[in-house]
Amino acid sequence: MQQKEHLTQSLLIKWFRLQYPLMAKCLFAIPNGGVRHIGTAIKLKSEGVTAGVSDLFLMIPSNGKHGLFIEMKKKDGKLQQNQAEFLNLAESMGYGAEVAYGFEDGVEKVKKYLQEP
Repeated sequence: MQQKEHLTQSLLIKWFRLQYPLMAKCLFAIPNGGVRHIGTAIKLKSEGVTAGVSDLFLMIPSNGKHGLFIEMKKKDGKLQQNQAEFLNLAESMGYGAEVAYGFEDGVEKVKKYLQEP
């Protein structure tokens, strides 16, 4: 994960935990990305780490969806093919799936999903 995406994701997590303290643990990271030593990468892959899986998961049902997967991108970031495929799969399984381009967009996507003004 690039530094700007890391910062954006960290800010979104912090905002959510301050905004929704009773549901703070319901938004969490899925650590699938990053550069790793080959031995660690092989071990994690055998444990189920899957390329393309979204960065965050919001474990709250809303709008007839089971939860919300969020792929974090910097404002001018581009979605990779495996990320788009995962988001499409998540939607086909009854989950919300969004790409958040920056912190503000992430806040808006979470609020929209939770039906907040």
